[in-house]
Amino acid sequence: MKSSCPVALVTGSTSGIGAAIARRLSNEGFAIILHSRSSVDAGHALARELTTAAYVQADLANEADRQRLVREAIAMWGRLDVLVNNAGVSRVIPHADMLAATPAAWQELHEVNVVAPFRLVAHAESALRDAAARGKPGCVINVSSHAGVRPKGASIPYAATKAALNHVTRLLALSLAPHIRVNAVAPGLVDTPMTADWTQAQQIWKEQAPMRRAASPEDIGQAVAMLVASDYLTGEILLSDGGLNLT
Repeated sequence: MKSSCPVALVTGSTSGIGAAIARRLSNEGFAIILHSRSSVDAGHALARELTTAAYVQADLANEADRQRLVREAIAMWGRLDVLVNNAGVSRVIPHADMLAATPAAWQELHEVNVVAPFRLVAHAESALRDAAARGKPGCVINVSSHAGVRPKGASIPYAATKAALNHVTRLLALSLAPHIRVNAVAPGLVDTPMTADWTQAQQIWKEQAPMRRAASPEDIGQAVAMLVASDYLTGEILLSDGGLNLT
């Protein structure tokens, strides 16, 4: 089935930031491919909620699943205009506890947070270039973290993967222009069920961030939509932390 409207694949999109991005792009006229590693029921439920959407399950640590995800996403409506690499993994490891940051932890985070987004772009490149032939450059948005910009984060391996993702974003922006734009959004603290008990971080954002609060998932969805709407911006890392980086 061919789609006359643009199509966006949003990884890790059954809850939190990813779901907010999917809803925002759906409201702006995109057909949406939802994805998760394991929350299949939630994926199908959200697909029913949105106007035009479908769900595909895939484990992004697995190369065969990465290939299948992109293949099925393109086959769904015969095109792919936007890829949002939102899925990622984190591990809470005290920065000073260096032995706890095992090689296995480094490898797990690097595979999902750096290798997977790169490989998804590689598999989607041809379809994204076809988008440019329809009059608007293909678009990739990587969801990074302020931990990739500042020496913060749940663990050193996590922060290092997000710093790497930021640099991959810039490198791909150079390599794929002008037919495909590549940008990143780097959130600080975002209010989700996972962060509800992060009382120290919540206090920092309430007291020190110029905006005096953490982001909502919808705030990040808005930032992603803004970058998607542009025909010109590429290679940007949009730090979305309510101004905390200024303090």
